Amino acid sequence: MGKFRLPLGSPFHLLLLACSLALAGYAGVRLLADDWFRVALWFVGAAVVHDLVLLPLYASADRAVAAAFGAAGHRAWAVYVRVPAALSGLLLLVWFPLISGKVADHYEVATGLSLGGFLARWLLMTALLFGGSALLLALRLRRATKDRPPAVH
Repeated sequence: MGKFRLPLGSPFHLLLLACSLALAGYAGVRLLADDWFRVALWFVGAAVVHDLVLLPLYASADRAVAAAFGAAGHRAWAVYVRVPAALSGLLLLVWFPLISGKVADHYEVATGLSLGGFLARWLLMTALLFGGSALLLALRLRRATKDRPPAVH
């Protein structure tokens, strides 16, 4: 008989997955205990806004980037725009209440800190993401030109 093998890889991986599911279940129970209707409404609203607004927006932007790089003959370079744009968008989504100032009173009461600087930090992080991506592309292109054998005439 063959050795029993878990489809997840190892018993440690299975234990880690079970613990994360238990933690997510506990968080869900705690979250839904106070005002389950508003939480459920928020999740449904988030799914609808994502599917009807955000998905078409970022799919169109991705097509435009791929078409621009494809027209120049460098379609593989599109990933160097996709990744920092996706990470920057995710950071904007997470920090939007702080960037917009909608939660200024709650934030200052809870933390004792002012909201100043979140927009600047997001812009700096976005610049760093795109700058790092451009640097990686430049290094990749430099390595590719070094590794290419000279043309024989």
